[in-house]
Amino acid sequence: MKEKIEEIKERLDSVLDAVTTLKELNDVKVKYLGKKGFITELTSNMKDLSVEERKEVGRLSNEIRNYANETINKLEEKLNEELLNQKLANETIDISLPSYKIEEGTPNILEKLVEEIESVCMSMGYDVVDGPEIEEDKYNFELLNIPKGHPARDAQDTFYIEDENILLRSQTSPVQARTMLEAKGEKPIRIICPGKTYRRDNDDATHSHQFMQIEGLLVDKEVSLSDLKGTFDVILKSVFGDSIETRFRPSYYQFTEPSVETDISCFACKGKGCSLCKNTGWITVAGAGIVHPNVLRDCGYDPSIWTGFAFGFGAERLAMLKYGIDDIRTFYNTDLREAKTFDRREQD
Repeated sequence: MKEKIEEIKERLDSVLDAVTTLKELNDVKVKYLGKKGFITELTSNMKDLSVEERKEVGRLSNEIRNYANETINKLEEKLNEELLNQKLANETIDISLPSYKIEEGTPNILEKLVEEIESVCMSMGYDVVDGPEIEEDKYNFELLNIPKGHPARDAQDTFYIEDENILLRSQTSPVQARTMLEAKGEKPIRIICPGKTYRRDNDDATHSHQFMQIEGLLVDKEVSLSDLKGTFDVILKSVFGDSIETRFRPSYYQFTEPSVETDISCFACKGKGCSLCKNTGWITVAGAGIVHPNVLRDCGYDPSIWTGFAFGFGAERLAMLKYGIDDIRTFYNTDLREAKTFDRREQD
């Protein structure tokens, strides 16, 4: 056995001396260390040997196998290094070649506007809260003072998924209802809940079946419309500038009483009248009001102790006004040329 192993070792050394490529080395590795290789065959008849002979053959075969692996691995490292040096010598980079600009996108203006409003609200102590987009009728309508059969359900033209109980939320107000229920009527609430909402609508320049809402809710004691007005002043001045003014007009929403619509003075004509404000000097940007007692009661709050206000913005509408965008579909394009337009508008 020792003579046979010496013979294999000498033959391996001789073969490896002649190897010049990695392919040739791999062929040698298979020939000596493969399943039917010379070294593997050394132990093929182990079952016919005695215990002492098995120990000796096992020891010698392990020695030659370790030697073969070590020798082949060293040669492989050498050949790889030579191949790398050869590539480095042949492949050069001409640093005198002119560079070229890599096209890249820019953050979507709609996302930036939402983040801007989140930031100013958080500075006033609001938490940013999220909720499911697939919602139950209970949270989307009933807890918001919109019972079954109410005409407001038809006006919102909802996407129902399963019967009339599971739906794509038509507003982010369900997040407010869930938050109040979790609080169990025991503590103040100050939240905003931005997110996607869905309504059956024909997509065009000013309408979309899916859009972003930014709703806010404050529940505490002795809350008034004056608190709501002050909150609007802070938010809208941060978006449109300190020179704008805000005003309330009476309105009607099922979940607030009293309800108001919020206008800002036209930043384009400074109140003189133009096409943007339809010659009124004012632009409507949000709906709001004092939370309806029924909503407070159904969500676990005693309306004789607690009160609050709620408001809602259409994120696309604010962005379209701020950046002069005339087509709501622009926000959802993936065209890099449009992204450049966003970037220029932000810089302006």
